[in-house]
Amino acid sequence: MDDKLFWERYEAYREATEIYLNGLFAGAFNDVPWQKLYESMRYSLLSGGKRLRPVLTLEVARLSGIKNWHTALPFACALELVHTYSLIHDDLPCMDNDDLRRGKPTNHVVYGETMATLAGDALQAEAYGLIANAPKLGVRAKVNAVASLSWASGANGMVAGQVLDLTDYGRDRQTLTMLCDKKTCFMIKCAAELGCAASNASREVCIATQTYASLLGLAFQIRDDLLDVVGDEATFGKPIGSDQDEGKTTFVDLLGADGCEREVQRLTDQAIDALRDIGEADFLITLARQLMERNK
Repeated sequence: MDDKLFWERYEAYREATEIYLNGLFAGAFNDVPWQKLYESMRYSLLSGGKRLRPVLTLEVARLSGIKNWHTALPFACALELVHTYSLIHDDLPCMDNDDLRRGKPTNHVVYGETMATLAGDALQAEAYGLIANAPKLGVRAKVNAVASLSWASGANGMVAGQVLDLTDYGRDRQTLTMLCDKKTCFMIKCAAELGCAASNASREVCIATQTYASLLGLAFQIRDDLLDVVGDEATFGKPIGSDQDEGKTTFVDLLGADGCEREVQRLTDQAIDALRDIGEADFLITLARQLMERNK
Protein backbone atom coordinates (compact mmCIF):
# COMPACT_ATOMS: atom_id res chain seq x y z
CA MET A 1 0.00 0.00 0.00
CA ASP A 2 1.18 3.49 -0.81
CA ASP A 3 2.48 5.21 2.34
CA LYS A 4 0.23 8.23 1.81
CA LEU A 5 -2.91 6.09 1.62
CA PHE A 6 -1.79 4.03 4.61
CA TRP A 7 -1.25 7.05 6.84
CA GLU A 8 -4.48 8.68 5.70
CA ARG A 9 -6.44 5.61 6.80
CA TYR A 10 -4.40 5.20 9.99
CA GLU A 11 -5.04 8.84 10.88
CA ALA A 12 -8.76 8.45 10.17
CA TYR A 13 -8.91 5.53 12.62
CA ARG A 14 -6.76 7.31 15.18
CA GLU A 15 -8.72 10.55 14.97
CA ALA A 16 -12.06 8.76 15.33
CA THR A 17 -10.68 6.91 18.35
CA GLU A 18 -9.47 10.15 19.96
CA ILE A 19 -12.82 11.86 19.42
CA TYR A 20 -14.68 8.91 20.94
CA LEU A 21 -12.33 8.68 23.94
CA ASN A 22 -12.43 12.43 24.48
CA GLY A 23 -16.19 12.21 24.91
CA LEU A 24 -15.90 9.78 27.83
CA PHE A 25 -16.06 10.76 31.52
CA ALA A 26 -16.45 14.48 30.86
CA GLY A 27 -19.09 17.18 31.08
CA ALA A 28 -21.89 15.54 33.01
CA PHE A 29 -19.53 14.55 35.82
CA ASN A 30 -18.07 17.99 36.50
CA ASP A 31 -19.91 18.56 39.77
CA VAL A 32 -19.64 15.16 41.47
CA PRO A 33 -17.51 14.80 44.62
CA TRP A 34 -15.37 12.15 42.90
CA GLN A 35 -14.48 14.44 39.95
CA LYS A 36 -10.77 13.90 40.62
CA LEU A 37 -11.25 10.25 39.67
CA TYR A 38 -12.51 11.22 36.21
CA GLU A 39 -9.63 13.66 35.81
CA SER A 40 -7.17 10.90 36.62
CA MET A 41 -8.85 8.49 34.19
CA ARG A 42 -8.84 11.04 31.38
CA TYR A 43 -5.27 12.11 32.09
CA SER A 44 -3.95 8.70 31.06
CA LEU A 45 -6.66 7.84 28.55
CA LEU A 46 -6.02 11.00 26.53
CA SER A 47 -2.23 11.03 26.81
CA GLY A 48 -1.73 10.03 23.19
CA GLY A 49 0.07 6.95 21.99
CA LYS A 50 -0.09 5.04 18.73
CA ARG A 51 -3.63 3.71 19.35
CA LEU A 52 -2.39 0.54 17.66
CA ARG A 53 -5.02 -1.72 19.21
CA PRO A 54 -8.11 0.29 18.22
CA VAL A 55 -6.63 0.88 14.77
CA LEU A 56 -6.25 -2.88 14.37
CA THR A 57 -9.80 -3.53 15.57
CA LEU A 58 -11.26 -0.98 13.16
CA GLU A 59 -9.26 -2.22 10.18
CA VAL A 60 -10.14 -5.89 10.80
CA ALA A 61 -13.81 -4.90 11.08
CA ARG A 62 -13.53 -2.97 7.81
CA LEU A 63 -11.86 -5.72 5.80
CA SER A 64 -14.28 -8.27 7.28
CA GLY A 65 -17.15 -6.47 5.62
CA ILE A 66 -18.73 -4.22 8.25
CA LYS A 67 -20.84 -1.58 6.51
CA ASN A 68 -19.40 1.31 8.51
CA TRP A 69 -16.22 0.81 10.54
CA HIS A 70 -17.31 3.59 12.95
CA THR A 71 -19.83 1.06 14.29
CA ALA A 72 -16.91 -0.88 15.82
CA LEU A 73 -15.59 2.13 17.78
CA PRO A 74 -17.12 1.05 21.14
CA PHE A 75 -15.30 -2.29 20.92
CA ALA A 76 -12.05 -0.66 19.78
CA CYS A 77 -12.18 1.94 22.56
CA ALA A 78 -13.14 -0.61 25.21
CA LEU A 79 -9.85 -2.33 24.46
CA GLU A 80 -8.02 0.98 24.76
CA LEU A 81 -9.61 1.57 28.19
CA VAL A 82 -8.31 -1.79 29.39
CA HIS A 83 -4.89 -1.13 27.87
CA THR A 84 -4.76 2.26 29.60
CA TYR A 85 -5.71 0.74 32.95
CA SER A 86 -2.90 -1.78 32.55
CA LEU A 87 -0.36 0.98 31.89
CA ILE A 88 -1.47 2.97 34.95
CA HIS A 89 -1.10 -0.08 37.18
CA ASP A 90 2.12 -1.20 35.50
CA ASP A 91 3.72 2.15 36.38
CA LEU A 92 2.74 2.05 40.08
CA PRO A 93 5.50 1.97 42.72
CA CYS A 94 4.40 -1.52 43.78
CA MET A 95 5.06 -2.74 40.23
CA ASP A 96 7.54 -1.09 37.82
CA ASN A 97 7.68 2.24 39.68
CA ASP A 98 8.02 4.33 36.51
CA ASP A 99 7.79 8.12 36.57
CA LEU A 100 7.43 8.72 32.83
CA ARG A 101 4.95 7.38 30.28
CA ARG A 102 4.51 8.71 26.73
CA GLY A 103 6.76 11.61 27.64
CA LYS A 104 4.57 12.74 30.57
CA PRO A 105 4.64 12.09 34.32
CA THR A 106 2.86 8.84 35.10
CA ASN A 107 -0.60 8.88 36.65
CA HIS A 108 0.49 8.16 40.22
CA VAL A 109 3.09 10.93 40.06
CA VAL A 110 0.34 13.44 39.25
CA TYR A 111 -2.62 12.06 41.22
CA GLY A 112 -1.06 9.81 43.84
CA GLU A 113 -1.00 6.02 44.17
CA THR A 114 -4.49 5.63 45.55
CA MET A 115 -6.23 7.67 42.86
CA ALA A 116 -4.14 6.07 40.11
CA THR A 117 -5.10 2.61 41.33
CA LEU A 118 -8.78 3.54 41.41
CA ALA A 119 -8.58 5.18 37.99
CA GLY A 120 -7.26 1.93 36.57
CA ASP A 121 -9.98 -0.06 38.33
CA ALA A 122 -12.67 2.24 36.94
CA LEU A 123 -11.33 2.16 33.37
CA GLN A 124 -11.41 -1.62 33.36
CA ALA A 125 -15.03 -1.73 34.53
CA GLU A 126 -16.15 1.03 32.17
CA ALA A 127 -14.70 -0.87 29.20
CA TYR A 128 -17.36 -3.56 29.52
CA GLY A 129 -20.02 -0.87 29.74
CA LEU A 130 -18.90 0.43 26.34
CA ILE A 131 -19.32 -3.03 24.87
CA ALA A 132 -22.69 -3.66 26.51
CA ASN A 133 -24.10 -0.33 25.34
CA ALA A 134 -22.60 -0.32 21.83
CA PRO A 135 -25.33 0.82 19.41
CA LYS A 136 -25.89 -1.04 16.14
CA LEU A 137 -24.06 -4.17 17.34
CA GLY A 138 -25.99 -7.29 18.23
CA VAL A 139 -26.05 -9.42 21.35
CA ARG A 140 -23.90 -12.13 19.78
CA ALA A 141 -21.21 -9.61 18.86
CA LYS A 142 -21.24 -8.16 22.37
CA VAL A 143 -21.02 -11.56 24.08
CA ASN A 144 -18.10 -12.55 21.84
CA ALA A 145 -16.38 -9.23 22.55
CA VAL A 146 -16.76 -9.62 26.33
CA ALA A 147 -15.45 -13.18 26.16
CA SER A 148 -12.41 -12.13 24.10
CA LEU A 149 -11.51 -9.10 26.20
CA SER A 150 -11.98 -10.81 29.56
CA TRP A 151 -9.83 -13.76 28.48
CA ALA A 152 -7.06 -11.61 27.00
CA SER A 153 -6.84 -9.28 29.99
CA GLY A 154 -7.64 -11.63 32.86
CA ALA A 155 -5.96 -14.14 35.13
CA ASN A 156 -4.75 -16.32 32.25
CA GLY A 157 -3.82 -13.41 30.02
CA MET A 158 -2.41 -9.94 30.61
CA VAL A 159 -2.57 -10.14 34.42
CA ALA A 160 -0.81 -13.50 34.38
CA GLY A 161 1.87 -11.94 32.20
CA GLN A 162 2.30 -9.12 34.69
CA VAL A 163 2.69 -11.64 37.53
CA LEU A 164 5.37 -13.47 35.56
CA ASP A 165 7.08 -10.18 34.73
CA LEU A 166 7.20 -9.09 38.38
CA THR A 167 8.72 -12.42 39.40
CA ASP A 168 11.17 -12.29 36.45
CA TYR A 169 9.93 -15.68 35.35
CA GLY A 170 11.24 -15.29 31.80
CA ARG A 171 14.86 -16.29 32.15
CA ASP A 172 15.16 -18.27 28.91
CA ARG A 173 13.62 -17.88 25.47
CA GLN A 174 10.72 -20.26 26.05
CA THR A 175 9.59 -18.73 29.33
CA LEU A 176 10.16 -15.16 28.16
CA THR A 177 8.07 -15.84 25.06
CA MET A 178 5.23 -17.17 27.22
CA LEU A 179 5.45 -14.08 29.45
CA CYS A 180 5.28 -11.77 26.43
CA ASP A 181 2.46 -13.77 24.85
CA LYS A 182 0.33 -13.20 27.91
CA LYS A 183 1.32 -9.65 28.77
CA THR A 184 1.43 -8.19 25.25
CA CYS A 185 0.39 -10.55 22.46
CA PHE A 186 -2.97 -11.61 23.90
CA MET A 187 -4.19 -8.02 23.94
CA ILE A 188 -3.03 -7.33 20.38
CA LYS A 189 -4.66 -10.57 19.24
CA CYS A 190 -7.78 -9.43 21.10
CA ALA A 191 -7.85 -6.31 18.92
CA ALA A 192 -8.29 -8.55 15.88
CA GLU A 193 -10.85 -10.68 17.71
CA LEU A 194 -12.93 -7.61 18.54
CA GLY A 195 -12.87 -6.51 14.91
CA CYS A 196 -14.06 -9.95 13.90
CA ALA A 197 -16.79 -9.91 16.55
CA ALA A 198 -18.07 -6.51 15.44
CA SER A 199 -18.28 -7.57 11.79
CA ASN A 200 -19.30 -11.22 12.21
CA ALA A 201 -16.24 -12.13 10.17
CA SER A 202 -15.80 -15.46 8.43
CA ARG A 203 -13.80 -18.22 10.12
CA GLU A 204 -11.08 -17.81 7.47
CA VAL A 205 -10.66 -14.10 8.21
CA CYS A 206 -10.72 -14.69 11.98
CA ILE A 207 -7.96 -17.29 11.84
CA ALA A 208 -5.81 -15.23 9.46
CA THR A 209 -6.09 -11.92 11.30
CA GLN A 210 -5.69 -13.42 14.76
CA THR A 211 -2.58 -15.36 13.68
CA TYR A 212 -1.25 -12.16 12.15
CA ALA A 213 -1.96 -10.18 15.33
CA SER A 214 -0.29 -12.75 17.61
CA LEU A 215 2.90 -12.69 15.55
CA LEU A 216 2.72 -8.91 15.30
CA GLY A 217 2.43 -8.71 19.10
CA LEU A 218 5.60 -10.69 19.71
CA ALA A 219 7.51 -8.68 17.10
CA PHE A 220 6.20 -5.52 18.79
CA GLN A 221 7.48 -6.63 22.21
CA ILE A 222 10.91 -7.63 20.91
CA ARG A 223 11.17 -4.25 19.18
CA ASP A 224 10.20 -2.62 22.50
CA ASP A 225 12.97 -4.54 24.28
CA LEU A 226 15.44 -3.34 21.68
CA LEU A 227 14.30 0.28 21.92
CA ASP A 228 14.70 0.10 25.71
CA VAL A 229 18.41 -0.33 25.02
CA VAL A 230 19.14 1.67 21.86
CA GLY A 231 16.20 4.09 21.68
CA ASP A 232 16.10 7.82 22.32
CA GLU A 233 14.30 8.66 25.56
CA ALA A 234 12.67 11.81 24.19
CA THR A 235 11.30 9.86 21.22
CA PHE A 236 10.52 6.62 23.09
CA GLY A 237 8.55 8.52 25.73
CA LYS A 238 9.86 6.61 28.77
CA PRO A 239 13.24 6.04 30.41
CA ILE A 240 15.80 4.08 28.41
CA GLY A 241 17.37 1.13 30.19
CA SER A 242 14.56 0.73 32.73
CA ASP A 243 14.33 -3.03 32.16
CA GLN A 244 18.05 -3.44 32.81
CA ASP A 245 17.84 -1.21 35.90
CA GLU A 246 15.08 -3.44 37.27
CA GLY A 247 17.11 -6.59 36.58
CA LYS A 248 14.62 -7.98 34.06
CA THR A 249 15.63 -10.45 31.39
CA THR A 250 14.67 -9.24 27.90
CA PHE A 251 15.07 -10.52 24.38
CA VAL A 252 18.14 -8.30 24.00
CA ASP A 253 19.80 -10.29 26.80
CA LEU A 254 18.98 -13.56 25.05
CA LEU A 255 19.42 -12.66 21.38
CA GLY A 256 21.55 -9.52 21.33
CA ALA A 257 20.61 -6.39 19.41
CA ASP A 258 21.30 -7.90 15.98
CA GLY A 259 19.44 -11.07 16.91
CA CYS A 260 16.42 -9.00 17.95
CA GLU A 261 16.42 -7.21 14.61
CA ARG A 262 16.46 -10.55 12.79
CA GLU A 263 13.71 -12.00 14.97
CA VAL A 264 11.47 -8.97 14.43
CA GLN A 265 11.98 -9.37 10.69
CA ARG A 266 11.19 -13.10 10.84
CA LEU A 267 8.02 -12.63 12.87
CA THR A 268 6.89 -9.75 10.64
CA ASP A 269 7.35 -11.91 7.55
CA GLN A 270 5.32 -14.69 9.17
CA ALA A 271 2.58 -12.25 10.18
CA ILE A 272 2.31 -10.98 6.61
CA ASP A 273 2.28 -14.54 5.27
CA ALA A 274 -0.70 -15.35 7.51
CA LEU A 275 -2.77 -12.89 5.46
CA ARG A 276 -1.98 -14.42 2.09
CA ASP A 277 -5.40 -16.02 1.55
CA ILE A 278 -7.59 -13.03 2.44
CA GLY A 279 -8.26 -10.00 0.31
CA GLU A 280 -7.70 -6.30 0.99
CA ALA A 281 -4.90 -6.92 3.50
CA ASP A 282 -2.59 -4.21 2.17
CA PHE A 283 -3.15 -1.95 5.18
CA LEU A 284 -2.28 -4.71 7.66
CA ILE A 285 0.80 -5.65 5.65
CA THR A 286 2.03 -2.05 5.62
CA LEU A 287 1.22 -1.74 9.32
CA ALA A 288 3.43 -4.71 10.14
CA ARG A 289 6.31 -3.22 8.15
CA GLN A 290 5.90 0.19 9.77
CA LEU A 291 5.95 -1.32 13.28
CA MET A 292 9.08 -3.29 12.42
CA GLU A 293 10.95 -0.03 11.87
CA ARG A 294 9.36 2.13 14.58
CA ASN A 295 11.49 4.14 17.04
CA LYS A 296 8.82 4.75 19.71
